[in-house]
Amino acid sequence: MKATAESCTVVAALIATIMFSAIFTVPGGYDQYSGIPIYLNRNSFMVFIVSDAMSLFASSSSLLMFFGILTSRYREEDFLKSLPTKLIVGLSCLFFSIATMMITFGITLVMMLRERFHWVSFPIILLASLPVTLFALLQFPLLVEIFFSTYGPGIFDKPKKWWLF
Repeated sequence: MKATAESCTVVAALIATIMFSAIFTVPGGYDQYSGIPIYLNRNSFMVFIVSDAMSLFASSSSLLMFFGILTSRYREEDFLKSLPTKLIVGLSCLFFSIATMMITFGITLVMMLRERFHWVSFPIILLASLPVTLFALLQFPLLVEIFFSTYGPGIFDKPKKWWLF
């Protein structure tokens, strides 16, 4: 659990850093005189802003959850509910952060290239969904196992088998 939290902390910190800087370097740049983003009135710009903010908030939340795991006292009681819950929330927020980061990336490319290349939207969306899908396939079994071992029936709560004689 500690090794997973350490690895995911690095990823969450990188995503938070990138999403924080992306909000200040908006696609298309700023108007030279007013300082307002050039694409401010486009719907795609609103998708960019919302997905960037959601990715930043989700990566910050996952970062805090993983820090909570790393700074825990590691008592026996913590391993029953507290630490697995933090890991579940941290992994879920990290997955959501990666998904919204890919949406931000995709919409930025679409905004920048749609004037010249109309066909570019579909391959971008397809390729941007690849890392999200890979992360989900690799981490989902761990998430399910932790969820059922934490909130599922324990060794004393299993239903009894009744034998017919």
